[in-house]
Amino acid sequence: MTSTWRIAALYRFATFDDPEAIQADLAKLCCGLKVKGTLLLAREGINGTIAGTPQAIDAVIAHIRTLPGCEALELKFADADHAPFHRLKVKVKAEIVTLGEPDLDPAHNHGVHVDPADWNALIAQDDVIVIDTRNGYEVDCGTFEGAIDPKTPSFADFPAWFDAFRQTWDPAAPAPKVAMFCTGGIRCEKSTALLKARGVEEVFHLKGGILNYLESVPQDESLWRGECFVFDERVAVGHGLSQGTHALCRGCRMPVSEADRASPLYVEGVACPRCHDSRSDDQKARYAERQRQAARALELGIDHVGASLSPKPPREA
Repeated sequence: MTSTWRIAALYRFATFDDPEAIQADLAKLCCGLKVKGTLLLAREGINGTIAGTPQAIDAVIAHIRTLPGCEALELKFADADHAPFHRLKVKVKAEIVTLGEPDLDPAHNHGVHVDPADWNALIAQDDVIVIDTRNGYEVDCGTFEGAIDPKTPSFADFPAWFDAFRQTWDPAAPAPKVAMFCTGGIRCEKSTALLKARGVEEVFHLKGGILNYLESVPQDESLWRGECFVFDERVAVGHGLSQGTHALCRGCRMPVSEADRASPLYVEGVACPRCHDSRSDDQKARYAERQRQAARALELGIDHVGASLSPKPPREA
């Protein structure tokens, strides 16, 4: 079957003096082209995931590229044979990726981009600290060999974690180099702005994130271990962006491994070992009914809102 929907995940740190004016024009364009999904705007730039016909997506991307500082928009495309979103949201926020530090200037004061081809050599250096800027449940699916896991529940917890971590550095020793990475690049790019604002000079981040690395670097040369959690219906991917083995728990919307799904606490569409004991019987009954309806819709060949995981902007958002 030929795919009829083009999905575009995008972001760009830029300087928008009037994001509300951008919001109005962008929402009008997307509505007219029947584009669905979510776009977040702030004074620091734009972030989001949208879907529509290839022609409609091309038109929206062309418009976004005309915005101040957005010529070099970071983009990832995918195709789908069904509508991945049910509505359009174009919102103005304090930040396009919530770090709780709205006064940072990632458009102008960020670390050095490192291409995937050069990443292995950088993180192999003895004086480089490698930090995974993603949430703990994402790191559980996979990470780079030797990377530090902050075990943060959300990206907004990263500044406090880093400030505490920095206290462990030897003040008498030269400041280390810091290399950071995330799924698609937005969180690690903003993290470098945070570290630069904290006075850390030599800061690097993986251009295009893990997804760019997995797509670009041959598996036999890779330092990646495990799978990469993604915020769409694939749940997780491996090298070459091949489909991963993780599924999604519909009870807590967290990734579940093959081992998790073998547990007696895993009930498809209802609960997993992570959330089984924190969900009430009433909640489990409602989730089970939702799962029954989704399964029935699949049998009948019709769409069901709860049947699949809709792609979302990175949590980064």
